[in-house]
Amino acid sequence: MILVAIALALVAAAMHGTWNVLVKTSADPLIAFYRSTLAAAAIMTVPAIIAYVAFRPAFSLATLGFVSASAVLEVAYMWLLSSAYARGELSVVYPIARGSAPLLAVGIGLGVLGERLSSAQLLGVGLLLAGILAVTLPQTSAKATLPALLTGVAIASYTAVDRVGVRLTAPWFYGWVLIVLMATGMAISIRFGARFRTRPQDAGAISWRQGALIGVISWGAYLLVLAALYLAPLAVVAPVRETAIVAVAIWGIWRLGERKAAGIKLAGAASTLLGVLLLAA
Repeated sequence: MILVAIALALVAAAMHGTWNVLVKTSADPLIAFYRSTLAAAAIMTVPAIIAYVAFRPAFSLATLGFVSASAVLEVAYMWLLSSAYARGELSVVYPIARGSAPLLAVGIGLGVLGERLSSAQLLGVGLLLAGILAVTLPQTSAKATLPALLTGVAIASYTAVDRVGVRLTAPWFYGWVLIVLMATGMAISIRFGARFRTRPQDAGAISWRQGALIGVISWGAYLLVLAALYLAPLAVVAPVRETAIVAVAIWGIWRLGERKAAGIKLAGAASTLLGVLLLAA
């Protein structure tokens, strides 16, 4: 089952990188997130209802608590990541956001749980820090760094919540309830948070077709991750999912023209990925 989980996580990594490229290159990343969650919820609802009637998966108050907490964290994640993408380059933001999450997990393990790291894991921490620093330094402006780092905090938080919550019911049902709650949360936050945005809101900037494409890819990837978490420990799934770090950095440099200090960015992305892999050793 471990090999199946790894395969699922690898496919999810490819899909994750793809939807991040689509969001970054959209006219308005936040509206892209908003419409993608609505589209994904709409697409998933009918199959989910049919499957629920057929299989009747368990769903307790504890499950509702975990999925609700995850939805709040996911909404925060989308706001933070869209802010980072609006301010910085894909080849900078993505490695920082994905690489900082394992660092937070290490910090919690050391400071709260009293865990100890092996020599390989200590090297992994060093490589992660070096990688994040490398992709950050070439920026002419550091405006994207803070939201990218906070995105990593959100990623670490909702991953930990989902690791427990997904085992309380069927992964597909957990994912469906999550996307419905997220779509609701995004609608509410867009309605009341528009005044705090630094750019004008233009819902027409993103077509529903674009939103549906992003929604299908992103939630297909997320369901694959949930299935992988159901089959294998977080320590196995999380690092495999981060293999998209280097691929996305290459895409940003090659296709989006983010060529300033390209060699440093690629080295930083590779260092970040290697650090994540060593942390799982």
